[in-house]
Amino acid sequence: MSYLELLKLASPEAVVVVTALVVLAIGLATGRATSGVTVSTAQAQQPAADTAAATDRCSLIAALGLIIAIGAVLLLPHNAALFGGTLVITPLTSLFKIICIGLAFFAVLLTKPEKSLRHPGEYLAILLLATVGLMLLVGSEELLIIFIGLELLGLSLYVMAAFDKTDIRSAEAGLKYFLFGSTSSAFTLFGISLVYGMSGTTSLVAISQKLASASVQPVLAVGIVMTLIGFAFKIAAAPFHLWAPDAYQGAPVPSAAFIASGSKVASFVVLGRIVLVGFAPVHGSANWHAMAAGWSPVLAILSALSILVGNLVALAQQNVRRLLAYSAVAHGGYTLIGLVAGGRDGFSAALFYTTIYAITLVGAFGVVAVVRRETGGDNFSNFSGLYSRSPLLAGCMAIFMLSLAGIPPLAGFFGKFYLFSVALHADAGHGLLWLVAVALFGSLISLYYYLIVLKVIFVDASSSITAGPLEALPSDLLQQITIGVLAALILLLGIMPNALAGRILAAMP
Repeated sequence: MSYLELLKLASPEAVVVVTALVVLAIGLATGRATSGVTVSTAQAQQPAADTAAATDRCSLIAALGLIIAIGAVLLLPHNAALFGGTLVITPLTSLFKIICIGLAFFAVLLTKPEKSLRHPGEYLAILLLATVGLMLLVGSEELLIIFIGLELLGLSLYVMAAFDKTDIRSAEAGLKYFLFGSTSSAFTLFGISLVYGMSGTTSLVAISQKLASASVQPVLAVGIVMTLIGFAFKIAAAPFHLWAPDAYQGAPVPSAAFIASGSKVASFVVLGRIVLVGFAPVHGSANWHAMAAGWSPVLAILSALSILVGNLVALAQQNVRRLLAYSAVAHGGYTLIGLVAGGRDGFSAALFYTTIYAITLVGAFGVVAVVRRETGGDNFSNFSGLYSRSPLLAGCMAIFMLSLAGIPPLAGFFGKFYLFSVALHADAGHGLLWLVAVALFGSLISLYYYLIVLKVIFVDASSSITAGPLEALPSDLLQQITIGVLAALILLLGIMPNALAGRILAAMP
């Protein structure tokens, strides 16, 4: 294979890397020019204006590069493989590359109005490099390349979480995320090394063939469990979720949105491929009447624990971002149900649900970004009277919260329905009924705290109005359009879920 053919197959990643370098160069040049203007003019408002102009310029180039990358994905061949699975192109990988790039695109749009990001070029370049990590994760069936993608993504997200130098909580978020993330990387790498030592390969397809023809040794079982623990950190599954609340609350809002969306989607794609392809012969069983050793009962326990811990702890939160963090723990538990069910239907249900959740979270964090920028915080009290200040933002937030709660006709309802129905039909004797019951109980709990957020936005507004008039909440027009588009997308996918669910199922191998 020539280098030209290799570049053609890796063109989406190459486009994003080149865009990151261009944005970084423009940010560096603008930063130097801004410093010179500040010294010569000594005007207090000039640096802020120059920074805003630099943010606009870098955001435009980053968004344009991501659009070109989506076009490059659409031009890829239907099926191709490089170097024994190092880079794999299938309808499924192409679809989720587009989804990851789309989530990065919306994160870039949320970055534009942020005033706390004083070096927008560097920030957007790191975000684009994190997107490359997502694309490597989605497009590989080789454990070493998957680990490289995890590290590229993780290192970028650590910096993004700690990027706001004006907020000490951002540094705390970055440090905690780094410590927990490095621990998870150690678990993952050690687990991969044990799997390689027992199977003699790092290709998922070859590992599956080895496991099918040999008995499972204790060392191999330890390697599988350690790999699952490493990914449990990445998806914030309980009890490996302790980094999530501080990272979601302290990181800049675009960083938190990207951590909660893009990294979750790619992690579930990779985790599903690892367990359903590489570790398929040691599936085991999580059925209550026929429990058998394997990775399935491990994921089932993580799922149930995540649903209970995430929903119960979310009840005590008074900060919207921390509430969304513990909600993310619960939603990670819901998504694991699809992987436990297994098969094409289970995997497609998990991927559909995590995609819907990611889109919803980006929109919710967009509303949080506006409220935080204009009121100085993101506690419940800052959302009081939001309906009177901005009916559009309040209506969009209602769509996001009700979708997370699973209320029809929004996309979150169909996502949960799809997951639960697949789990019930995975075994003729309804062996996963216990897990579905736990999920239904968690959904009932979650409805309460999502409605609390809506009560603060809509009902508490009347008491605020009686106390005094509320000023309208200003917002960047592009950010309003972005939030509105995301809300419309959630509503549209709830009315026509097959537009995405059918495409994911058809792309399954």
